Amino acid sequence: MSLIQEINKRRTFAIISHPDAGKTTLTEKLLLFGGAIQIAGAVKSNKIKKHATSDFMDIERQRGISVATSVMAFEYRDLKINILDTPGHKDFAEDTYRTLTAVDSVIVVIDVAKGVEEQTEKLVEVCRMRNTPIIVFINKLDREGKDAFDLLDEVELKLGLTVRPLSWPIGMGQTFKGVYNLYERKLVLFRPHGKQVEEEIIEIRDLSDPRLEKEVGPGPAKELRDEVHTIEEVYPPFEREVYLNGEVSPVFFGSAVNNFGVKELLDCFVEVAPPPQPRPAEERPVKPDEDKFSGFVFKIHANMDPKHRDRIAFMRICSGIFQRNTNYYHVRQARSLKFSNPTSFMADKKTVIDEAFPGDVVGLYDSGNFKIGDALSEGEPLHFKGIPSFSPEQFRYVNNADPMKSKQLNKGLDELMDEGVAQMFVRESDGRKIIGTVGALQFDVIQYRLENEYGAKCSYEPVNLYKACWVSCKDQAAFKEFLSRRRRDIAKDTEDNLVFLAESAWMLKMAQENHPEVEFHFTSEF
Repeated sequence: MSLIQEINKRRTFAIISHPDAGKTTLTEKLLLFGGAIQIAGAVKSNKIKKHATSDFMDIERQRGISVATSVMAFEYRDLKINILDTPGHKDFAEDTYRTLTAVDSVIVVIDVAKGVEEQTEKLVEVCRMRNTPIIVFINKLDREGKDAFDLLDEVELKLGLTVRPLSWPIGMGQTFKGVYNLYERKLVLFRPHGKQVEEEIIEIRDLSDPRLEKEVGPGPAKELRDEVHTIEEVYPPFEREVYLNGEVSPVFFGSAVNNFGVKELLDCFVEVAPPPQPRPAEERPVKPDEDKFSGFVFKIHANMDPKHRDRIAFMRICSGIFQRNTNYYHVRQARSLKFSNPTSFMADKKTVIDEAFPGDVVGLYDSGNFKIGDALSEGEPLHFKGIPSFSPEQFRYVNNADPMKSKQLNKGLDELMDEGVAQMFVRESDGRKIIGTVGALQFDVIQYRLENEYGAKCSYEPVNLYKACWVSCKDQAAFKEFLSRRRRDIAKDTEDNLVFLAESAWMLKMAQENHPEVEFHFTSEF
């Protein structure tokens, strides 16, 4: 198969939402339809020991939330689908923002009862900045929730999306009968048994067909006809090109936990979603059909398998063909690297591959060579854009709670910081280590993983800090004076870059006013 054919076969997308909207459950059901798994995990039940395939870390299984992006690939209708299931919790938003740089489209999951929530707004904003095509899945129709038209208005108002329903619910909660698939003109009847079988899909091309009353009853049939008439009058017809430009978002309704409405979503997705798209680099746009290979690392995960202490860098392939046991140029380190066992993923299950194509996500075993944002190529020095790193908002001193395990603690902290879950600063004045995170839950995750993956224990101590800013200055004398006067507030990050630790907004403002020659940066990529 040619490179162009391989590219056109691929669909790489992320599933995003606020926590508990049903994102991981939807991922499970998509994998079920793709034949990638035989049985869906009971995400919510602690009694059942089967857990969601994409939540493979112990802490995720215990808390019932996703704390790391997981990558899964499966085949469906002669296409290769790459799903990136992301954390919904705001404390792990940084991982999700980075993941969004590695996908070509997005499915947003919204809870029918709760509507659009805060975290969904932030994530969709990132997608809109990049014009990423978005499909909306309104979930949990088997429960009572908001009116469908009110929800569409809320999506348009809060998320700034122009929507077009491609399926429509008949009733809701206790009165939920099914959905009418506007895209394929089919009636899909709801049966709460978690299996969607062909007998429950009835082709009704024309809603005036008297079979509609027979299947759903006279009242719901009349309501459906009226509502579909309103949709056709109010919303523009669906055009794929407009969707691919990020200007319109198709909307589907269903119940992921009951495996209902998921197949309609998947069937439409594989038809309309974009194949791998060009990626912006500082030097030039990189097109997928270029002969020469290139890719970038958007995530690092330590201890995918704690028994083997393996650390894996996740790389999105942007152009050309990636081949096993071939030398590639590591742009930041300016040296060649060869990979003997690159892997593809099914959550934590890994398979060694010989080659991969644009759109694929490949796992590279890493002994510490990679950092988030690193690029590999066949020699061209490319620097891919748009991979964010944020200034932390919460800070704590980290102390060793078991002096016999100092080595394990240091190793664990170094590796977890490389993942990008948090940032570590060492104060110049007293050598104390401070961890900075975007959200408080990350402190629990770090503590749990240090103990369970490295056999080390840490304790935290509050530290009064407002912001960590990276500092630079062209005037060496002025910089020396600043560092001398502010010695108590200076630290170094894991890359040995100098960082100013401001105790309050006022202190930061005073430092900026008193040292105008010094530049204060709020991301580490300055």
